[in-house]
This record gives sequence, structure tokens and C-alpha cells, in this order.
Amino acid sequence: MLAARGITDPTPIQAAAIPDALSGRDVLGRGRTGSGKTLAFGLPLLSRIAGGRTVTKRPRALVLLPTRELASQVRDALAPLAEALGLRQTVVYGGVGQGRQAEALRQGVDLLIACPGRLEDLLGQGLLDLDRVEVTVLDEADHMSDLGFLPAVRRLLRRTPRDGQRLLFSATLDGEVDRVVKEFLHDPVTHSVDTAQEPVPDMTHHVFTVAPADRTAVVHELAAGQGRSMLFTRTKHAARKLSRQLTAAGIPATELHGNLSQPARDRNLAGFASGDVRVLVATDIAARGIHVDDVGLVVHVDPPAEHKAYTHRSGRTARAGSAGDVVTLVAPAERSEVASMTRKAGIKPRTADVASGAREIRALVGEPAPRVDPEDGPESASRKPAPQPAGGSSGGSGRGRRSGSGGASGSGRGSGGRGSGQPASGGRGSGGRGGGAGRGSGGEQGSGRPRRRGGGSRSGGEQASSGAGGHGTSSHSAAAHSARSTAGRGGGRGRGR
Repeated sequence: MLAARGITDPTPIQAAAIPDALSGRDVLGRGRTGSGKTLAFGLPLLSRIAGGRTVTKRPRALVLLPTRELASQVRDALAPLAEALGLRQTVVYGGVGQGRQAEALRQGVDLLIACPGRLEDLLGQGLLDLDRVEVTVLDEADHMSDLGFLPAVRRLLRRTPRDGQRLLFSATLDGEVDRVVKEFLHDPVTHSVDTAQEPVPDMTHHVFTVAPADRTAVVHELAAGQGRSMLFTRTKHAARKLSRQLTAAGIPATELHGNLSQPARDRNLAGFASGDVRVLVATDIAARGIHVDDVGLVVHVDPPAEHKAYTHRSGRTARAGSAGDVVTLVAPAERSEVASMTRKAGIKPRTADVASGAREIRALVGEPAPRVDPEDGPESASRKPAPQPAGGSSGGSGRGRRSGSGGASGSGRGSGGRGSGQPASGGRGSGGRGGGAGRGSGGEQGSGRPRRRGGGSRSGGEQASSGAGGHGTSSHSAAAHSARSTAGRGGGRGRGR
């Protein structure tokens, strides 16, 4: 089965850790992102619990990790192996409704892959117990420490049997991670195949100094190649803006940041992984736990704040033995700061002053891909919402109404009225203004009464969680964006239907 997926030889961390994990030893593994840690713990974990009995609400193996994206990728990586062994698995994380997660636990799972916050919530509600966990894995433990999750991790580990096997994998093993090791791992065998500070042999680093006037053109040229690339920005707003600018310029791009609902994040990442779009514009939310094959170029559009973030962002390329390039764009005033950061990261980049059309860009990107008209581009590409008609965007009394072919129509009433929307083709319209989103087009919904008076309803990915308990997926079509942005703008309190 592994050979069918192109996996024929173990990576160094797999060759070192798997035999000890199979023998039942606690394992402490240090390896940078992309080193193959998932199978290093996944294969012995699944082997250990194979053939056991599935019990409702009591998983037999637990993987704790810091982000939803990483949880989904571990699930997908282990799914074919678990299915072949007749084992059930599920993921548990926040940002979505808990109904399906609770139902999966009630039916019984052998392997639970979870983020600490939601797992503690479900435990507190009595929806599961960890008293039958035979193997516990902590993946990306240093990142959980950075995010402040280790106190919750310690509480969760205390709910598992003391004689259970523990496998901990991390890029660094200091500080709070070391405290977890001392408290919960029993005579662990340590395997340290590399560190986060060691440069990846097949990764080439470049620092391009760019004048502000040339910055936009240079970014577009770096993103215009035929290969797959990831562009990192410092803020969520910048990621959204750049992805839409690229799509409008004929370079279909999608976005990944914290303002998106989990279904939108899953959909956008799937579009990038499938090749539907070749450019992903992201914040540091994608700097860890995101594995997409054949990412040939990472661009730090905004230089990261510190060297650890640089290392993890850059680690999205040159994975599993592939080669890749990393480019950091620097304003003239940022040169010394970025030079200090790359020194701390142990990197000696190639430096150049570049402008639009520079040979250094052509050497990296190669022949640009044909431009794509935004209207003909893939659905997963980011697009600006359509302009709002005057009748549907103002507050006060009266009613504004909009309709569009294949999209959704929304209406809003004035002061004190209700907002409602009726989709043109089976979706549910957007709710009235007042901060509580109604049920979004294409199936996205945020049901319930608004939580605040005045102000516009939340847009895009946030809409899915602005009401009480609603969740779902949203459409990325231009019509869906337009329907959301124009739905029910009343001057007073609204209620979504």
C-alpha cells in the first residue's frame, strides 16, 4: 500500500523511530517539518491497535496536534492504512459545529486525532473518555508550546492511562516541551535526525531588494509561473487583498488565513492541493502542518517577524527530498533586519536588487503560465465581491433588493425590520444586518439571532460562526460573494431567517 503511494524507502526519522515505537518504547523524536514524522508515529500506532475492539466514546489511540490543517492532513495520510486494518478514526477541532464529532465518538473510534481545545470541551461535556488510550502521540509539540497549548496537553495526558505508550515529535525539545517529556514519557529513546536550524540541502534561499514602486509587479511575476507556489503575508487583510489582485490580473490564486471558516479553509487548501489553482496566499497559519506536494517556490511577500517563522514558512517547499526555492522580498530599509534574521536561521541567501523583468526572477519562475480571465478561472480562486447596487446598501427605512442570475437575492428592511434572503437555486439567503449573519448562499449558515445591534453582518468565512451554532460551507463564486455583501442591510436590528 505504501509503495502504491510512492513510499518505498524510509526517511531518516522513520528509520530511526519506527523500530523502537513498534517495540513499545516511549519515543522522543526531533525532526524538522517535512521529515516524515506522520508515518514515523502513524505506522507503529496503527500496528499497535490493530485487531482490538472499538468501544463507544473510548478511543484507543490519541494524536494531539496544534492546528486544524495539520489534524486534517494526518487524518488523510493515515486513512488508507486505517481502513485496510479495519480501524475507525475521526478528527476533533474547533471552528466547526461539534455535532458530527460527537456522533462519531458515540459510534466508536479507534484513533482520535484532536486539537487540545475542542478535545477538552468534549471531555467536559462527558462525550468521551480517555481511559482506554493505549498510545498517545504529541505532534509538533514545540508549536503547541508557542500557541500556549501545553497546559491543556498536560491536563489531557493525565486523563490517559499512566502505563500507556507516548510518542513525542518536535522540531525543538527545550522549555515547556522538556517539562512534558520529564513528566509523561517513561525512559524514552531519543532520535534526533536534524534540527529546525539546519538548512535543508535542496532548498535555495534568495533575498530580493525591491523598491516600493516595483513591488506589485515583482510579486505578480513571481506568482505567474507554471509551478505551484505559496506566498506569505503578515496580515489576514493583506492575504485576502493579494489573492484577489492576482486573480484579477489573470493569475488564479486562493487564500488561507484565520478570517475564513473551517469549511472555506478546507476548500481553498483542497483547491491548491489538487492543482485547481497554483498559487496560495497565506498568513503564518499555513507555516506549519501544511503539506502539499511539489510546492516549488515560497515567497515571503512580507518578511516574517523572526527566524523560526522564516524556517517554518520556508519548509513548505523542498519537502520529502524535492528541491525548492525561497524568496524574501525586502524594502531597502529592511535589509539589515532581514540579514540578522537569516543569520539566526543559519541561512546564507543569494542577494540581489531586482525590478520588474529582472533576470533573477525569470531564472526562478521560468516561462509564465497563460493568463486566465477571472470570469473563466477556477471556482476556488479568490474574487472581489461585485459592486453593491445603491438600493441594497444603505440604511434607514425602505427596502433594497438585488437579484442575479445563478446567484442569490437578498433584501433588507429599514430600522427595526428583519432581513431575509431567498436564494435563486437551492441555497439559503443572507440574513439581515445587525451582526448576526443569516444563512449564507451556497449552504453557508450562521443561524440564530444577531449578537449585537447596528454594524454590518460578518462577511466571508466569519459568517459561518457569527450566529449560535451554525456552520457549513460557502461558495467562492462571484455571485455568492455578491449575495453576501448585499444581503439585507437594514439600519436597525435584524434577524436572519
